[in-house]
Amino acid sequence: MTKLDFKKQKELYAPATDDFVLVEVPPMWFLMIDGHGDPNVAEDYRLAVEALYAASYAVKFASKNGHEADYVVGPLEGRWWAPDPAVFVDRSKSEWNWTMQIRQPDWMAPEEVVAILAETESKKKLPTVGQLRHERHEEGLSVQIMHVGSYDDEAPTLERLHSEFIPGRGLEFNGKHHEIYLGDPRKSAPEKLRTVLRQPVRQASATGATRA
Repeated sequence: MTKLDFKKQKELYAPATDDFVLVEVPPMWFLMIDGHGDPNVAEDYRLAVEALYAASYAVKFASKNGHEADYVVGPLEGRWWAPDPAVFVDRSKSEWNWTMQIRQPDWMAPEEVVAILAETESKKKLPTVGQLRHERHEEGLSVQIMHVGSYDDEAPTLERLHSEFIPGRGLEFNGKHHEIYLGDPRKSAPEKLRTVLRQPVRQASATGATRA
């Protein structure tokens, strides 16, 4: 049985580290959960991530047993937003809203995943699993770069993205700031963490850029 690894899609998970690149992101299925606040201290964030991983591994095992299709559970991803995007540059984390998510295989039918979530919530005694949703998300045209280092060192790169690259290419924001976490902060030194920074964009309108 061949094991699929989403991360081998280099154009989506391995952008350059030295410059921004444009990429067309196809529609994908995710398990998602929403929340608010500093991910370093918010209990809701910890419970959300715990629920995502528990459910994602349950879907993986169901896929392997029921579809004879195995795959590597995808990396944790986060989409972040706030009324003022400057809070991401100055790291005002208590003002952040987030959707945490993990990619799911597209061959798992929505009704299968709903049943797996219900079973996982019951077996694992994780009430937060009940807040997960299985959703198809489409970002389309996006700008991305690989950030190597601490999450708190992203600010200069984001500032260049927001104030130089996007307006300089005649683009505007078309969705939430997106991060894909390829490293585990529990196991890797901060300076070795690898994170895909992605921003959905579109051609700027005549009235000027808007941020979502």
